[in-house]
Amino acid sequence: MALFSRNKGAEETKKDSGTPAVQKNTAQPTDRNLSSVLKKPRVTEKVVGKSEQNVYTFEVRRDATKHDVRDAVKEFFGVTPVKVNIVNKSPRPYKSRRLGRTVTEKGLKKAYVYLKEGDSVNLV
Repeated sequence: MALFSRNKGAEETKKDSGTPAVQKNTAQPTDRNLSSVLKKPRVTEKVVGKSEQNVYTFEVRRDATKHDVRDAVKEFFGVTPVKVNIVNKSPRPYKSRRLGRTVTEKGLKKAYVYLKEGDSVNLV
């Protein structure tokens, strides 16, 4: 219990022993690999209908966050998203008619990117 020690002189000699204090690195990593955040755009009937309302859908990496998706869209398409929603689609087992057994469909993570009026993304 050095905090309540009566011998102040012993603590001062320990502090001045020449060993530097260890500081924790609290800096955030600035260089992230944004090229692998967006896997591919999803093109379905629902997505095509939503693109008229400036909502675009992308498949993203499993560990991607909303901030990662926002930064990747800024970097690759040059537009700033208003809002980003992320949906985790879990894997589901189903009965295969062709194989006659239970098969598991892969899960995925997709991001809905909302752009402001007038902005658009060219996916072709």
